Amino acid sequence: MKMLHTMLRVRDLEKSLEFYCGFIGLHEIRRTPIGDEALLVFLTDEEGRYDLELTLNHGQTEYTLGDQYGHMAFGVPDLDAVEAEVKRRGWEYWPSRPELKSRYLFVCDPDGYDVEIIERRNARR
Repeated sequence: MKMLHTMLRVRDLEKSLEFYCGFIGLHEIRRTPIGDEALLVFLTDEEGRYDLELTLNHGQTEYTLGDQYGHMAFGVPDLDAVEAEVKRRGWEYWPSRPELKSRYLFVCDPDGYDVEIIERRNARR
């Protein structure tokens, strides 16, 4: 079995695309309208190994984040560069705890979902 995608409901598609494409580095592969109800926007990584589905429900402006959601994680080769970009954008973030061996930070996307960025020397942004 292969994981195909993760779906997130979003309030502002443009802000979400800026975060996931402009910051995380995913790129859009297709848009699928679901009648007058919703628009599905699929993003993928450079290798096309993993997709993220952003769902914009027309007319829906508020969602309650479920308490079952944890976070998504993305690997990068240079966490310092990512942290500098997060600071440049003025986003609030939470760095890794000094006593842990791994280096990471958490940042929230425009809808409040936690996204973990982990330093992995062999990862691509």
